Amino acid sequence: MQHPLARDHASRPSLAGPLRRILTASVVAACIGAAARSAEAQEVGRGFLFRQPRASLTLRAGFDRASAQSDIFDDVTDNLTLDRGDFAGVRLGLDLAIRMAPRLDLVVGSGYAGTNERSEFRDFVDNNDLPIEQTTTFQRVPVTAGVTAYLTSRGRSIGRFAYVPARFVPYVGGGIGAMWYRFRQTGDFINFETNDVFSDTFVSSRWTPTAHALAGIELSVGPRIAVTGEGKYEVARTEMSDDFDGFDKIDLSGFSATIGIQLRLSGGSP
Repeated sequence: MQHPLARDHASRPSLAGPLRRILTASVVAACIGAAARSAEAQEVGRGFLFRQPRASLTLRAGFDRASAQSDIFDDVTDNLTLDRGDFAGVRLGLDLAIRMAPRLDLVVGSGYAGTNERSEFRDFVDNNDLPIEQTTTFQRVPVTAGVTAYLTSRGRSIGRFAYVPARFVPYVGGGIGAMWYRFRQTGDFINFETNDVFSDTFVSSRWTPTAHALAGIELSVGPRIAVTGEGKYEVARTEMSDDFDGFDKIDLSGFSATIGIQLRLSGGSP
C-alpha cells in the first residue's frame, strides 16, 4: 500500500527539468558569447588586456663591420697578414626604450663589437725561417642615448581595456654617447732599426664621444613580443695611447646589422 505523501509528491509537477534546461541554455549562451568575443579579438589583432606599452627592452645580435680607415689599420694590413675585413665580427646590444609620444621613444642602450685575429708578418721570418706571429684584438663598447621615431602608427586602442599592436612598423632614429675601445697587439714583432725579433704587448684604450643614425623594422609576433631588424652606422675617432706613438687618430666608426627580440612592458592596468 502506497504512502499517501508519496502519491501527493508524485502527482506534484516537477521543476527539475525546466531548471536544468534553463541552466544548460545559459551555460551554452555564455560559452557562445565568450567564443564570439575571442574570435572577434583574434580577427582585429593581438591586443593588450589593459593598456599600450610604456617601455620595451630589446636584445640584439648580428654583424658589425668596422670602417678601419685610419693609418693604424693601413699599417697592420700592409705589414701583417690581415685585411680590413678581419675587423668585422659579432655585434651584441641591449636597448631600453621609454615611450615619450605615440610615435616617439627615448632610447638608452649599450653594445659590444669585437674581433681577435691571429696574423704574421707578410715579408719576414725569424732566424729559424718560422713565421713571426702575433694576435690583434679590436673591441668597441658604445653607451648611448637617443630617440626613435616610428613612421606609422604602432597600434590602436579598442574600447577602454584593449590595445592592439600594429603588425609591421618601420622606424628611424639617432643619438649620441660615449664609446670605449681597446686596440691590443701581443706576440712577436720586428725592430726595423736592428732587424731583431722581440716579444711584447701594445695596448691603446680609452673613452671617446660617438654619434649614430639608424633605421629598422618592428614585427609583432605576440601581444608583448616583437622581432626587429635594424641597421646602424656609428661615428667615432680618437687619439691612440703612447704604445702607438706616431699614429694618427684611430677610426672607430662602423656599420652594424642586427636582429632583435623585443619585450614590451605595459606598465600594469589603467
